[in-house]
Amino acid sequence: MKKIIAPVDFSEPSVNAAKYAVQLASDIADSSVTLYYVYETIIAGSDGTPLLIDPDARKNVAMLALNNLKSELERFSKVPVETVAEEGRLAPNLEKFVKQNEVDLIVMGITGSSKIEQLIIGSNTLNVISKDICPVFIVPGKASYKKIERAIFTTDLKNVSATTPFRPLKKMLDLLQPELKVVHVKTGQGRLPESDLEEKRVLEALLKDYHPHFYFILEENFSTAIDDFAEEHHADVIITVPRRHAFLSGLFKSSNTKKLAYQSSLPILALNSWE
Repeated sequence: MKKIIAPVDFSEPSVNAAKYAVQLASDIADSSVTLYYVYETIIAGSDGTPLLIDPDARKNVAMLALNNLKSELERFSKVPVETVAEEGRLAPNLEKFVKQNEVDLIVMGITGSSKIEQLIIGSNTLNVISKDICPVFIVPGKASYKKIERAIFTTDLKNVSATTPFRPLKKMLDLLQPELKVVHVKTGQGRLPESDLEEKRVLEALLKDYHPHFYFILEENFSTAIDDFAEEHHADVIITVPRRHAFLSGLFKSSNTKKLAYQSSLPILALNSWE
């Protein structure tokens, strides 16, 4: 069975992502969804003094809310849905849960509607991506599910045989079975160097089973180029490979994946690089 996990905090973006997850699961044979919530048991009182809250009470409340959400999602899909609530912190708890349960895909929400929401909701999602544990579907706050028929895979054409996570990429392509468009955005002027053309040939051979179409775009703004291309070609998802050093150097510094996550109206599939 293909296992999908949807972390929720009951915010609008996370509930929308959970809805997206069960609809996505409907189009993936033999799949299930786990609604996953992490709660903390220690909170601060009005004077700042830590207060210990009964963990059983917190868990009971969380499970009630999760099961209510599960009932709501049954209107959109009949795939098996489980509910799990755990004490701790989201990213490390989720990393452990994913590994122990051999989860195939994480589906999370993100929003860019305000700076505060970006910092709270967006940082949780980007922190999970930085754990590099399994592919993460990033669902924009207002995105509606549409069967995935066309996918864009972004590449920088730098040592592709070593830097492209082919195992998770092929696994996702096998699950989704989309038409594949591979896009390289060149931000400098002039002709494409021969080294890039050679890397293109290597990538083309490695992905030959998926009959990819290759495109080269000359544009200074990476996210604008991808968004415009996605709109023109009616894409349903953007697949990208976050570079681990980009996240370690600061989640809110410039990175192509972060720009896409906040600016794109399409879901983004961020592939893990550890396999």
